[in-house]
Amino acid sequence: MVRSKNISPTWSDVRAALLHFDRAGLLGLVQDLYTASKDNQAFLHARLGLGHDQLQPFKASISNWICPDIMKNQPISVSKAKKAIADYKKAIGRPDGMAELSIFYCEEAFSFLESCSMEDESYFVALIRMYERSLEFVLSLPPAERATYLERLDKVRSRGRHVGWGVQDELNSLWYAAALDEHQSE
Repeated sequence: MVRSKNISPTWSDVRAALLHFDRAGLLGLVQDLYTASKDNQAFLHARLGLGHDQLQPFKASISNWICPDIMKNQPISVSKAKKAIADYKKAIGRPDGMAELSIFYCEEAFSFLESCSMEDESYFVALIRMYERSLEFVLSLPPAERATYLERLDKVRSRGRHVGWGVQDELNSLWYAAALDEHQSE
């Protein structure tokens, strides 16, 4: 069955086309994808376990978007910062990496808020949601691996008192609910 030219190709179409490639053709395609963008490079490095710090490119992207240099007129983009975490999840998605990146997001967001007085409710809501996800990621780790992450989340929580907009209250509520859940599961 031939697809209409008006319908966008899907993964099934791509997969069918790839079946006609030989090994050299597939390697060439991957090489072209690798050189096409830094995001592709970070994805492949993470997926293949290459380099000494596979989280670094994802952290750099989070920092660029959630804690930009406003003196250089760099834009803020919560969605692009969150995309870096989603990209890591697609590439490898190790639970400890997910915990690290989500906590790093929160730390960078507070660094930004402490360096300038921003009043953006959607930024605060995104920060609170990411804090909640961070707690979920950390609590999904084996108990022996949680301490350092929980210590960082507690420090992040204490930074909420400088923000206003009920951020500290929300973080406290999430913190104590997670502590209660963890205690009940023991």
